[in-house]
Amino acid sequence: MKRVVAVSATVLALLAVLGSSPASARIKAQRVVGGLERAVAFTFDADRRLWYVDKNEGDIRIYNPEKRSDRLFFVVPRVFGAGELGLVGIALHPAYPDKPFVYAYATRRIDGDLKNQIVRIEDAHGSGRHLRVLSSSPAGSYHAGGRILFGPDGMLYAVVGEGGSPSRSQDLDSNQGKVLRMTPNGKAPDDNPFRHSRVYAYGIRNGFGLAFDPRSGDLWETENGPECNDELNRIRPGRNYGWGPSATCSTPPPAPRNTNRDGPSPVEPEWYTVTTIAPVGAAFCQDCGLGARSRGRLFFGAYNTGEIRRVSLTSDRRSIRGWDTVYRRSGVVLSVEAGPDGSLYFSTNKVIYKLVSA
Repeated sequence: MKRVVAVSATVLALLAVLGSSPASARIKAQRVVGGLERAVAFTFDADRRLWYVDKNEGDIRIYNPEKRSDRLFFVVPRVFGAGELGLVGIALHPAYPDKPFVYAYATRRIDGDLKNQIVRIEDAHGSGRHLRVLSSSPAGSYHAGGRILFGPDGMLYAVVGEGGSPSRSQDLDSNQGKVLRMTPNGKAPDDNPFRHSRVYAYGIRNGFGLAFDPRSGDLWETENGPECNDELNRIRPGRNYGWGPSATCSTPPPAPRNTNRDGPSPVEPEWYTVTTIAPVGAAFCQDCGLGARSRGRLFFGAYNTGEIRRVSLTSDRRSIRGWDTVYRRSGVVLSVEAGPDGSLYFSTNKVIYKLVSA
């Protein structure tokens, strides 16, 4: 049984008060760029340029903070941006610009059907061209997932939502409800846990955040539950994270097994909260400039509460010891990223901010 931080609404309320204590309130948000439209995802290149997306329109744009310039790089065609769907993920090749490839995760209307696709775009002297589809999955009307990033092994990882069909999370022939791992060309690596498959882990509902622990190399995922059991998971190759058609919030077994009980040997989350907060983007602090208490800790955003939470791991980096709230705003939080200088950033629909010491 995993360590659980939140076990009741009373405990959650108490922890929220503790999380807003003066010791945790010494972090503030500094505006980086505003006037954006649905900036669900962003990333940085080595020159500290900020690449961000417009979820609904399919725009990929580049903001240069030194020149304070903003320009269009590419428009992903046929993006369908209703609700949770749209252009919701972006990553750069780890050898960019020597390998001039930009990757995006988007819901697109293809031949009359909705598809969640991972695409690769070539950077030709500052403009995008030659869109290539690397992965394509059926899309439902919600639960798209969409976070993509390269791991320390040079492979591309993606979390794909189950599209509102829980049974697909347990179907290893489907990409839905999975964490995928692929080469930069979109192929299934030979050392993936399932032969000739991009599937790296399964039993996922609707993940929004992926982050690699720079100390252990482990992959962590934030996952939205139904009306209960939002989760933080440590993702391990070939493991089943238990979401499926028998999940419920109203009957035994007790949380978190009630939403993590489908398929073989389901893995329970390292942390969960009974009252949903909708955890979104996540990133680890290395040299993020937020003090000794923040080094090595995992930061993630909460869409429902407008919070940035800071998570402390156990000494073996495999479980969660505790958390606190370090920042709270009146609106939503979307993506959370570490910049090339180690600083942590987060986006809202309209603005990208940097977290700094107050």
